[in-house]
Amino acid sequence: MKKIPTLLTIILLTLGFSTSAQDNTGQLQGKVTDAKGVPVTAASVTLLKANDSGLVKMTVSGPDGTYQFEKLALGSYIVAISAVGFETGYSSKMQVTGTGTTQAGALALNNRSGNLKSVTVSARKAMVEQKTDRMIVNVEAFVSNTGANALEALEKSPGVQVDKDGNISLKGKQNVIVMIDGRPAYLSGAELANMLKGMQASQLEQIEIMTNPPAKYDAAGNSGIINIKTKKNKQKGFNGNISAGYGQGRYFKTNESLSLNYRNGKVNLFSNYSFNRNDNFQQLEIYRRYKNDDGTTNAIFEQVSFMKRRNLNNNLKFGMDYYLTPKTTLGIVFSGFANTQKGSGNNTSYLKNPSSVTDSIVYAQYRHHEQWKNGSVNLNMRHQFDSTGRELTADLDYIRYDIHNDQDFVNTTFTPKWESRYVEQLRGDLPSIIDIYSGKIDYTHPLSKDAKLEMGWKSSYVSTDNKANYFTGAEGHEKIDYEKTNFFQYKENINAAYISLNKQFNKKWGVQVGLRYENTTYRGYQYGNPVKGDSSFKRSYNSLFPTLYISYNADKNNVFTTNFGRRIDRPSYQDLNPFMFFIDKYTYGSGNPYLQPQFSYNFELSHTYKGKLTTTLNYSITKNLFNETFDQLGYATIVREGNIGRRENMGAAVNANIPVTGWLTSIVYVNYSYIKYSGQLYGEEIDMAAGIVNMNMNNQFNFKKGWGAELSGWYRTRGPEGQIILMPFGQLSAGVSKQVLKGKGTVKLNIRDIFYTQQPHGDINFKNTEARFRNSRDTRVGNITFTYRFGKPLKNGNGQHKKGSAGDEQNRVGGGS
Repeated sequence: MKKIPTLLTIILLTLGFSTSAQDNTGQLQGKVTDAKGVPVTAASVTLLKANDSGLVKMTVSGPDGTYQFEKLALGSYIVAISAVGFETGYSSKMQVTGTGTTQAGALALNNRSGNLKSVTVSARKAMVEQKTDRMIVNVEAFVSNTGANALEALEKSPGVQVDKDGNISLKGKQNVIVMIDGRPAYLSGAELANMLKGMQASQLEQIEIMTNPPAKYDAAGNSGIINIKTKKNKQKGFNGNISAGYGQGRYFKTNESLSLNYRNGKVNLFSNYSFNRNDNFQQLEIYRRYKNDDGTTNAIFEQVSFMKRRNLNNNLKFGMDYYLTPKTTLGIVFSGFANTQKGSGNNTSYLKNPSSVTDSIVYAQYRHHEQWKNGSVNLNMRHQFDSTGRELTADLDYIRYDIHNDQDFVNTTFTPKWESRYVEQLRGDLPSIIDIYSGKIDYTHPLSKDAKLEMGWKSSYVSTDNKANYFTGAEGHEKIDYEKTNFFQYKENINAAYISLNKQFNKKWGVQVGLRYENTTYRGYQYGNPVKGDSSFKRSYNSLFPTLYISYNADKNNVFTTNFGRRIDRPSYQDLNPFMFFIDKYTYGSGNPYLQPQFSYNFELSHTYKGKLTTTLNYSITKNLFNETFDQLGYATIVREGNIGRRENMGAAVNANIPVTGWLTSIVYVNYSYIKYSGQLYGEEIDMAAGIVNMNMNNQFNFKKGWGAELSGWYRTRGPEGQIILMPFGQLSAGVSKQVLKGKGTVKLNIRDIFYTQQPHGDINFKNTEARFRNSRDTRVGNITFTYRFGKPLKNGNGQHKKGSAGDEQNRVGGGS
């Protein structure tokens, strides 16, 4: 770690520098009056971009009619003002600079003619906003997110797909890093999917999608970063909202949430609690044909399993921002969840001879009770040295996961005539403890009016204890099953440092170059038992990750950008666990202590027209690719992660925001990816290539008197996913909304997966096995939700509000269960 002290020395030396550079943000203030010059209180003030009328921020006028916007990007803006009993007024175009405060002056509103008893003024955010370095999805703008969980809301975002196991991919590539409010979720695979299912879409404000993040962010995630921003009220005073919803698929569902915020003087307090109950099911159908070396059939296996589950999810978040001085803010955030999943089901397996005549039948009954408890604390600090934009931020995080999973299996083997042969009983007790410590510091230093230097440092330490205790026999006569029992410990330390330079040239060209250094050291220890010996593994390696971004503003309508970045994906902690995990009699999960990290090189070229049409070409190479693999042991299938070789991904994407009419806006996203896999796995050559098309469509209808509607859907064509060939599938959803109670309340009704087409199915061919599967879940659901916003702002309610920052670590707790 010789580079980190050098970087810290640079930071300490730079802290003493002063600069005459101008601020790269500005502020704007103005006043609202009537035609006679009397101040208008509580008017709705909307800040719009001058070039495309895109919404930037909203606020309300104070008792004296004044309003103010702070921390604005430099550029041209227009202000639109609405108030009850007045016609909407618009300002002229204003230029926000970094010198002083831009004065909008007083805007006089004309009285609305006619005998109107009441007027409801509302502003609707754009569904999707395209920025230079990221795409922003405004969650509440989608009516079909009513009653949805965070995973379902994420799935509708342009370019995002969720596979049969809940793994998230972006533009056809997996290994996406998911963050919550700028901090890592520390989860992956099924564990991450379960956590997002426990969060309600009503808790979310925005989803930020970055396909090639800059050096400031962690280098993990070959397909990019998704940052999920939760709601946090920024007005002074006491504010909040409450929501309650009911859903019905095949089974009952409910969701409730409460958000409270109080800000006055130097203190801002915020909290959010949500509860969700989701009764659901899963039906899995598998057909396997076992082959001889000459290709003839050796045996046939058919399996149908049905599982009913109940998920109870409690999520709590609360915290405080303390404005120590006008330039220094301290913050603390506590968050956690307690999620429970109970399930029971059955599985019927038919083992047949080559002539499809049944030899034996296995009927399995299954029960499980899984509990996830999580607690975390974040301490953060932000200090602005002066008005030039020079600032220092720091974060400390501690996160703990306490996971417990009880399993019971009863396998009864029958003759073809359903005569019982013998009974096998297996009980599993699987506790897991995960502790994560993380700290980071970031420094920003403007070099001139059009240049900025950023640098920072980060360290993290992870410790996991995973146990899998299996017992055979009936209750009271149990014996330890040492073949399956397992105790695995894993410890990891990652240290990183980065430096980034951003420079604008002639208001047309922009260049950002960055370099990130990461050192990784890890050690795993597998405890032995009477039939298995101890084993351990360790490794330490260093990596450099360069990034480059170039933008060109050809004119007011056309912007071209290109970027390059090198990224890494490390195996999840559970995927390194070498022991087998029992799924059913014919299916096992297993870790792989020899897994190596994979490295990706990503290239992108994009063009944006009028901020509404973005076309992107991309190419990436992933070396030492690891992916879910399937191996054969007798009649059993072993599922584990493995390094399979190389993947090339070439693609083109189009994202169009189309204002069809004044009451209809359509967003269409189409992504084509040509994926090629090459390598070797379990002695077999892998050479597979195919094209995949992913499409997202969303139509938003904005009617009068507070009515709105949505028709949306997505579709994925046939294509490869490692050894699996997935067949086409997708879904269509529709919803309607109505504002009530003078705009403070909203009622939303929607139906998701109307035609029940979100059923992943496909083929798997490995070694001497051919297989096909279909996975059906409780995805066709109708929901109705009511949301009410309450509270009033205090006088002079506009003020500086800390955006916050935190660590950007990899989400690798577990690899799927």
